[in-house]
Amino acid sequence: MIAAVDTLLKDIRNKRIAPVYLVHGDEPYYIDRIAEELEKVAVPVAERGFNQFVLFGKDTDVGAVLNYARRYPFMAERQLVLVKEAQQMAGIGDKSAQTLLEDYALNPLASTILMLCYTKEDGKPGLDERKSWVKAFGTKGKLLGVKKLYDNKVPDWIGEYCREQGTKVSPKACQLLADHIGNDLKRLASEIDKILINLHVGEEISAATVERLVGISKEYNVFELQKALVQRDVVKANRIVDYFARNPKDNPLVVILAQLFGYFSKVVLVQASPDQSEKGLASVLGVNPFFVKDYLSAARTFPLTKVADIIHAIRRADAQSKGIDAPTLTEGDILRELVFTVLH
Repeated sequence: MIAAVDTLLKDIRNKRIAPVYLVHGDEPYYIDRIAEELEKVAVPVAERGFNQFVLFGKDTDVGAVLNYARRYPFMAERQLVLVKEAQQMAGIGDKSAQTLLEDYALNPLASTILMLCYTKEDGKPGLDERKSWVKAFGTKGKLLGVKKLYDNKVPDWIGEYCREQGTKVSPKACQLLADHIGNDLKRLASEIDKILINLHVGEEISAATVERLVGISKEYNVFELQKALVQRDVVKANRIVDYFARNPKDNPLVVILAQLFGYFSKVVLVQASPDQSEKGLASVLGVNPFFVKDYLSAARTFPLTKVADIIHAIRRADAQSKGIDAPTLTEGDILRELVFTVLH
């Protein structure tokens, strides 16, 4: 997917521009990035007042969009009609409106660039690429679906984003950002940009830099909790849990449980892998080789049967956090019980 996005962005930068675009999916970061790139190059700055139209789906309908698309540019070579949140356009789900879009996409006006940005909304089905009106955009233009990154791909994305900005970043800093923010690419890009503003020339983004500038506690984070659990440091583990319990908004239980589940699931993979080399395990785990020693240490500390019990306990804690079998327990109580199970 990322390769397809990069190819499309490269084509746009090189002014290999199609007459129609339909970019859809549940990753708004890439949808917005493609739209922003198209806005930069489609119409010269001096001509944008009359020949660039940015519409929002909730404020328009299919008929109005096509009326814009069918008009001719004013004293210019071409115009851009960009529809953001196109899934909210009135009539977009009607067969008649879809037929109109299909007819236009198959016979677009050469002097118009029409782009629909269709974001999948939570709880609703995404765009079906099998529909004829959707496929029509790919016939004469560009049709691209973008999906959210899997969590294990986020650290690599952070590293690549930093390289694009001309900055080095440590593996631990990548993982710390990924664990703290998750796969919200827009927020990740914003936080990294904030870090870059405060970096000295040539300075690498380290874990300490992330802790200082993103507001992550140096002592109280999931990295440190995992380390305390593996080292069986009861005092430190409980001190971190108490901190999390006092600051639940900054340390939501659902995020902590997801990260612990991912961590111990990887420990199982280490224990089951016939290849115990760091390179082989890094490939199996899908992590930077920098972190393999941490998982090897955990695999030696906890036998397989204990790891299975830990994963079961994490699942139970997740159910409790949703009010199942423990309606009166606080998030802090649930996490304390889980940590006790891990350490004893």
